[in-house]
Amino acid sequence: MGPGHQWGLEDRRLYLCAPDRPDLGRFVEACIEGGVDIVQLREKRLPDRLLAKRAALVQRVCADHLVPFILNDKPDLAAAIGADGVHVGQQDMSPTAARRVMGEDAVIGLSTHATHELDEALGTAPAVDYLSAGPVVATPTKPGRPGTGLGYISEATGRSRWPVWVTGGVDPTTVAGMAAAGARHFVVVRWLTEAGRPKDRAGDLRSAIDSAIEQAIDSATDRTG
Repeated sequence: MGPGHQWGLEDRRLYLCAPDRPDLGRFVEACIEGGVDIVQLREKRLPDRLLAKRAALVQRVCADHLVPFILNDKPDLAAAIGADGVHVGQQDMSPTAARRVMGEDAVIGLSTHATHELDEALGTAPAVDYLSAGPVVATPTKPGRPGTGLGYISEATGRSRWPVWVTGGVDPTTVAGMAAAGARHFVVVRWLTEAGRPKDRAGDLRSAIDSAIEQAIDSATDRTG
């Protein structure tokens, strides 16, 4: 368990990863009210000065709702605005370096997409608090990256001692299969960012996730009992 355990990541299930948008604060708040319980701002287009302002806005909304706010890719900026954590990819600053920048209380997340990346990630303790795994299916938010399929999800969730957040194609129709493969934590992008009523959509997705996890746990208990 990493230093970010004070946020109870193991108990959180629905992770919004969103780009900047004109209604960013209202959008994030609606998603949280619908059931999102961790939020990441992932915005590659803005210069740091503007990104800091937008990130600080999301941080305030998240703080009001006791939801951790994660900034994508920029530990220095995340530390400067007081973000709760940072998420880094395979080509970004290493989790160990991000931990040095962010401090011992920050949440550090790391993307993985394949077994060799998982192998390396599992050796980074105590730098990491959670992993992401996927995308299960190819997605426009990760152009050029093929889907991992559910097999990698089973591997990652089975081997990791940290929470593993599943990415790629998460919606109410897919979460049952992902939960059966071992997923207990889900990242959502387009299902909410393209929604006309994000609070309602978040509620529908959270209900589907809770039901899928309960069914997966019951099935596992039946097999072992």
